[in-house]
Amino acid sequence: MSTVLMVLVMVGLVLINVPIAIAVGIVTLAAMLILHGWQSLPDLALNMYAGARSFPLLSIPLFILAGSIMNAGGISRRLIDFCTALLGSIKGGLAMVTVGASMFFAEISGSAVADVAALGSILIPGMKKKGYPAEFAAATMSSAGSLAIIIPPSIPMILYGTISGASIVQLFVSGFVPGVIGGVGLMGVAYWYARRHGFPVEQAFQLGRLWAAFKNAFWALFLPVIILGGIFGGFVTATEGAGLAVLAAMVVGGLIYRELDWRFLYKTCIDGAIQTAVVMLLIATSALLGAYLTEQRVPQAVAQAISDLTRDKHVVLLLLNVLFFILGFFLHSAAAIILVVPIVMPLVSLIGVDPVHFGIIVTLNLAIGQQTPPVASVLMTACSIAKTDIWKTSLWNLPYVGVLIAVLLLSTYVPAVPMFLVDLFYK
Repeated sequence: MSTVLMVLVMVGLVLINVPIAIAVGIVTLAAMLILHGWQSLPDLALNMYAGARSFPLLSIPLFILAGSIMNAGGISRRLIDFCTALLGSIKGGLAMVTVGASMFFAEISGSAVADVAALGSILIPGMKKKGYPAEFAAATMSSAGSLAIIIPPSIPMILYGTISGASIVQLFVSGFVPGVIGGVGLMGVAYWYARRHGFPVEQAFQLGRLWAAFKNAFWALFLPVIILGGIFGGFVTATEGAGLAVLAAMVVGGLIYRELDWRFLYKTCIDGAIQTAVVMLLIATSALLGAYLTEQRVPQAVAQAISDLTRDKHVVLLLLNVLFFILGFFLHSAAAIILVVPIVMPLVSLIGVDPVHFGIIVTLNLAIGQQTPPVASVLMTACSIAKTDIWKTSLWNLPYVGVLIAVLLLSTYVPAVPMFLVDLFYK
């Protein structure tokens, strides 16, 4: 009963616009003080500190910084030019360029918001100038941007791995196949829209132009090889790989391309620091929530209640997918992971689902949640750049969301899709 009351108070605080991290902290602090008294205050502070000082979490600000350097150093523009030379000859090619560039950018930044902010500022005005509807441009950029949390490295995967104890490297590997399938599916939807609405071809395909664009973007394309090769090869951890991403982006943008815009980089670093601070405060307060839930044995109670209802793995996974889908309407990715994953992990273990497999299921649900209002942080970012109404844009976005849902269901019920590479290299 006390846990239900906590949830109701927490929801009430969020509804009156109290930040989620503050709401979690206030409610959980009050509950812990009632349980243990004022003498427990020093321990509560230490719990918050311990929750936020996990070494893998250091990779979050580093990957965000790497994405900022890419945008400030001309790397993003070269990726777009290469994708344009490769895909621009297809009808509606600029929309496909948006998806392709997002897939390349995803292999460095790990943040969907960073992806949309960096590439959308170039591609959305470009699509509008070519006659694409603004709502279509925003929907394409938004859905393509969510590939950044599916294709490694992925900040939500880092959070999930830290909380669940699953291997972050294996989580990264599990995202490759679903990410590529999702990217191809989004391109298919873009082509369908192009045929239906008569969107233009950007340019005739020329091998010489493609070769020139490839040479110009070589170091930009080589960055993921350096970063992911180091992580998957076992030379660096995911956190060290994030530091390597920053260093490599600085070298490529500042020394090789010599286009690093320091004033723009300063602004994006401030924005990245704010994003990181919000996530870390949420992690710190969630440590208290985790301690309370553990003491009250809430995760075990939830697992027992559902297992009494059914122990069919497929039904349980369907229920969890529905739960995360609903939460995606109201919670940001980090909040959903931090608040829900500790509760459902005992149930996941009970039905025999691999934590890495469940991690990609969670991540795909979060990618869908980034596209579903009223929260929809990624969609809102794209709409802000395109200056469009979020609800009108959502209508254009429905087929793209359908692709993400199809990839989710495929990854949920055909475990070989996300787990093939993991089993091949690590098991």
